[in-house]
Amino acid sequence: MAEFGCLYSEVLLTRNAWEKRKLGELMKVTSVKRVHQSDWRQEGVPFLRARDIVAINKNQKVKEPIYISRDLYERYSEQSGRVTPGDLLVTGVGSIGIPFLIKTESPIYFKDGNIIWFQNRTLDPAFFYFQFTGNSIQTYILSTSGKGTVGTFTIATGKQTPIVFPKKTEQKLIGSTMSDLDNLIAATQDKLSFLKKMKMFFLQQIFPTKDHDVPQIRFDGFTDAWSHYKLGSLMRIDKEQEVKKELLTDIQKGFYVLAMRTFSMDGYIDHSKPYWLNCLDNVSDDKFLLPREFAILDADMDANLPKIGRVLLNASSEKYLLAAHVRKIQVKSGNDPIFIYALMRGNSVHERLKLEANGSISKRLLDKNVYKQSILVPNRSEQSKIGRLFFLLETTITLHQQKIQMLKQVKKSCLQNLFI
Repeated sequence: MAEFGCLYSEVLLTRNAWEKRKLGELMKVTSVKRVHQSDWRQEGVPFLRARDIVAINKNQKVKEPIYISRDLYERYSEQSGRVTPGDLLVTGVGSIGIPFLIKTESPIYFKDGNIIWFQNRTLDPAFFYFQFTGNSIQTYILSTSGKGTVGTFTIATGKQTPIVFPKKTEQKLIGSTMSDLDNLIAATQDKLSFLKKMKMFFLQQIFPTKDHDVPQIRFDGFTDAWSHYKLGSLMRIDKEQEVKKELLTDIQKGFYVLAMRTFSMDGYIDHSKPYWLNCLDNVSDDKFLLPREFAILDADMDANLPKIGRVLLNASSEKYLLAAHVRKIQVKSGNDPIFIYALMRGNSVHERLKLEANGSISKRLLDKNVYKQSILVPNRSEQSKIGRLFFLLETTITLHQQKIQMLKQVKKSCLQNLFI
């Protein structure tokens, strides 16, 4: 991060007057011959659709990737030319204006009309890509996409798109700075994904499966069978807190609120949908989820109930205000709180709780239906070992999540300040 900061400062010091042109004056803007679905294959030359670019932009895998035969690729390439490193492909329909930078010599093909092809031989590729994601070009695309229900980004509009750029040396410096930042975000996301997979592995292996009274893997020195208990004998659910919706805001100020929409599908805080509240004074701690405490979501609007019964651990040093349906769990003395959290985090308990939900539209989980669940529990010493493992995993996951959010804020600031 220190090296990135020095590079960012160097960029700021090199700022000279920038030139403004239209993209059609700098490069060829076109598309290629349409590929019909009958020509799609399961292997061959990668075939890119606009929706594939959208998925890649969101760091998602392309569902059911499509290919065309190499013979067809060679024939079409003779007519329209080959996509080369540095070129930019931009979505023209649906989620318009999303760029995809060609970085390698790998052959690739795409559908005419859905993707606009900028044959870039003038601008630094990384600079061009990140400039294209900035507010000025994106605002232009949206303002010229048409007034219908489905906007389009066309070849003609692509040619008229204005761009402001510095000398090539400064382009390269800005491009490499932004690329390094993107790579750092991607690497941190990969680590986060690995940590979540590791956590799921332990959730599956460290608790007994059906018809067994011991787990598949254990810490050294523990051999005793686990004992049956009702959840209600180990914990209780606090009363529901109420934060009026009209008091919530998207503006980052005051207390971060854990509400139904900020409770993610997999039991983490969804930072893409933040709620804040800043008008409460002298609020008691019982209205907050404090560090090392965990909460349960007792309602869900989704018919498939992916969230109801999910638990969320506060593995950070912050405290979060609790809204309706997000309720703190108090673990009774003699038991390890983080162990009870991990036990309730497992899929077996969650699936049982989903079946207990009541209601015709908004499903609700009653306390008594949580309390009656029968679970297997080891002695306090083994609970503590398991609890420490999951707390370490949760705190490390939380740190990586916070790092990603911070890096995305840095990227947003760079896009606002390094480009015109």
